[in-house]
Amino acid sequence: MPRKKITIVGAGNVGASASAYASARELGDIVLLDILEGIPQGKGLDMFETTPVLGVDTKVIGTGDYGDTRDSDVIIITAGIARKPGMSRDDLLATNVKIVGEVAEKAAARSPNAIMLVVSNPLDAMVYTAWKKSGFKPRRVAGMAGVLDAARFRSFLAEEIGVSVQDVQALVLGGHGDTMAPLTRYCFVGGIPITKFLTRERLDQIVQRTRDGGAEIVSLLKTGSAYYAPSAAVIEMAASILLDKKRLLPCAAYLDGEFGEKGLFVGVPAILGANGVERVVEPDLTPEEQAAFAKSVAAVRGLMADVDKLL
Repeated sequence: MPRKKITIVGAGNVGASASAYASARELGDIVLLDILEGIPQGKGLDMFETTPVLGVDTKVIGTGDYGDTRDSDVIIITAGIARKPGMSRDDLLATNVKIVGEVAEKAAARSPNAIMLVVSNPLDAMVYTAWKKSGFKPRRVAGMAGVLDAARFRSFLAEEIGVSVQDVQALVLGGHGDTMAPLTRYCFVGGIPITKFLTRERLDQIVQRTRDGGAEIVSLLKTGSAYYAPSAAVIEMAASILLDKKRLLPCAAYLDGEFGEKGLFVGVPAILGANGVERVVEPDLTPEEQAAFAKSVAAVRGLMADVDKLL
């Protein structure tokens, strides 16, 4: 059986880290693409030289030629400019619409049967852009956000409570930004509700830190944004697709009537398998949770309108 093929566009911190994670997990052969001459080639060769040490049989190449990406099973788009201190994810919109749109169009033309995963910010708007420019069916395009946001939430909760991160389950809905809606009612530690471990006040503080998780890292780095956790999160999604694991993961998926919404990509729980987003799962929401989700959806629709003006 031929090995799977993964194209990662953008050889910056996120793309390079994603390539390394995918290679270490032996998910398939990897093509790391970037327009900067020498950077993807050098990083790709460096990663390939780790394979004997890691004991994995994956081929990693770097390139600037989209022809090398032909017949990929998964395309991961990380290209675009990153945030700097004082910038919101939305400040990146105009520049990244052009970059992501061009990447999606070129990559899709060479791999018409691939599943496309987007990491570039502002996330929900960039998934929408990639869908529009790729011509793919909407359930074959998804965005990495919920896995990252939930991971941040789980990390903070585990640290606060003093338990393994493996035993903390969490769910985050909505857009990848200030309006994201962590659902504390669906947070558990080994099946026990999170409210058995934390006061409501402390839980609300951790929810806010989760919303500000990306900005906290940007303020510390000064010259860039997070990359280890985002790249690990998108490879978690890619693994579910490539191995047809059908994991239930929160991600920016297309809604076609679910949650009473239609025609947009926003963070929801979804089953990811060989066909991409195979099903969107709708948990019961309280009026308060529904209002928080609706507020997030409204923010995403505003960004979509901006994208439509730019395309």
